[in-house]
Amino acid sequence: MRPSSTLTAVLTAAATLALTATAASATTGAAAHGASGRPAHCQQKALRISASPGGQHNVARIAVTNRGGRACVVDRIPTVTFRGLDGSAQPVPPAASGAYVLSPGERGYAAVRTAERGTRQGHVVRSLSVAADPAHYGVTFGAATVGMDRGIRVWEPVTTLWHTSRGAADRALATATR
Repeated sequence: MRPSSTLTAVLTAAATLALTATAASATTGAAAHGASGRPAHCQQKALRISASPGGQHNVARIAVTNRGGRACVVDRIPTVTFRGLDGSAQPVPPAASGAYVLSPGERGYAAVRTAERGTRQGHVVRSLSVAADPAHYGVTFGAATVGMDRGIRVWEPVTTLWHTSRGAADRALATATR
């Protein structure tokens, strides 16, 4: 009977060790993905935000890159604000906040449209700021960086949601009603 109780003790110890390792792994995964099992919100320091001219005088392209080692979530609507003005660019199509998941190294693309060339309405500003999440401070870009050397004329600005490619963001902006 002695070998049987030894075998039982060994099996019990092995099972306990396996359960402990599984629980530790699940805890680590839950911390990385949040309590719901979904990816956690991206930390601002894990993101790289860039901006460039959009091909048209009143369009800027923006991108966000997840530089972290884990998938994370940003808001599906980029927060685009203009220096010295209240409010932000409105999403097209109209949408509510939601999750946009970025895998490690993945980019999201959006496009921003400001006032049409020649319009006299609105205000001219020298920079715009982009945040991937409303809780982030964002990054500020000068007018020349986004191809608007004479300043950014702001009148009813709009932004697309994040897309998986630059072309998809451009198409979304082109199909948006003006």
